[in-house]
Amino acid sequence: MSEAVIRAEQLTKAYGKSIAVDRLDLTIEAGEVFGLLGPNGAGKTTTILMLLGLTEPTSGKANVAGFDPLRQPLEVKRRVGYMPDSVGFYDNLTGRDNLRYTAKLCGLRGREIDERIDAAAKRVKLDYAMGKDVRTYSRGMRQRLGIAEILMKGASIAILDEPTGGLDPQATREFLELIRSLKHDGMTILLSSHLLEMVQSICDRVALFNRGKIGLMGKVEDLMQNVLGGSHVIRVEATGAGVVEAIGKVPGVARVTPEGSRLRVEASADVRGDIARAVVQAGGDLKMIDAGEASLEDVYTRYFEGIPNAA
Repeated sequence: MSEAVIRAEQLTKAYGKSIAVDRLDLTIEAGEVFGLLGPNGAGKTTTILMLLGLTEPTSGKANVAGFDPLRQPLEVKRRVGYMPDSVGFYDNLTGRDNLRYTAKLCGLRGREIDERIDAAAKRVKLDYAMGKDVRTYSRGMRQRLGIAEILMKGASIAILDEPTGGLDPQATREFLELIRSLKHDGMTILLSSHLLEMVQSICDRVALFNRGKIGLMGKVEDLMQNVLGGSHVIRVEATGAGVVEAIGKVPGVARVTPEGSRLRVEASADVRGDIARAVVQAGGDLKMIDAGEASLEDVYTRYFEGIPNAA
């Protein structure tokens, strides 16, 4: 097992009687990409702010890169690159000058600053724009400048809060490739995002937040098995009084639920043939059957559909 570089123990944040984060236990290992998921207000950003030492926990403790964020915030900031939903740069300064300012705050001096900036800008494909004022940057360029800042300071941990919010599909794909390159380098990444497909494609493990607590946590494939009963979601359109019951008796089928005019079938394997035969044997009329591998979105939907007013 790798060394844990982020650890939270009974971490709690209360605002008066309102509990934003409720006795959170969390361990993230070195080189892991970990995804935080959940509705707005579930406690994801508050958790991130406590890990960074930007807000004080009501109780519990955290350790990031071997340091206490509350008592040693500067040590944490030297080792962690943080990119919030809206990256804050000085609009009236160039991209290079913004990074030079950060570099000096990190204690870098002389030629090393420009060498690191040049390498980081090239890595994120922003070297052509480093001499331009940041106010001329698109949102995608600002996000890439945020990654360049993380690379330039030599951070071992990146915490990204909704990093692709507001990006168009092409910019999102390019940004995903950047995150994958950080993963390839062995950087530990904590990622909060509403884009479930993106999280599934890049994260080693995920946690689903609800009302300040982690309801589910683990590898995506394990959550599919535990929550859905399998790795396949089959959608069926059929008529007939006994169709639902017949499909439910097919070996490997874990659950059958209405989904508009269709039925959603959660199964441990691709059992479309068996389902088709069951519909016919039950005297039903099969109009359509379609299957695909289950996704993190299926897990998310199934988990939260049983929680009233999830937040």
